[in-house]
Amino acid sequence: MRGVQDSLIDYAVGLGGGVVYALSNALLGSGLIGGLIGAGIAGSTIQGARGTAIATILGFQTTVGSIGQGAKAAGNGTEEVM
Repeated sequence: MRGVQDSLIDYAVGLGGGVVYALSNALLGSGLIGGLIGAGIAGSTIQGARGTAIATILGFQTTVGSIGQGAKAAGNGTEEVM
C-alpha cells in the first residue's frame, strides 16, 4: 500500500509543479525563454529530486514544442495538393 501512497504524493507534486509552470508561462509567454524561466521556477519551487525531474521534463517539453511549432510554421498549409 506504500507504493500507492508514494505515487499519489508524486502525482500531487507534479500537479503543483505544472500549476507553477502554467502560471509562469501565462505571465512570461510560452516561447523558448518563457519556457526556460518557467521550468526554472517550477523546478526551484519543488525541492530535491522531484524538482530536478520536473525541470528536466519541462525542458524536454519546451524543446519538443518549439521544434514542433517550427515545423508547423515551415509547412504553412499553402502547398498544392496533386
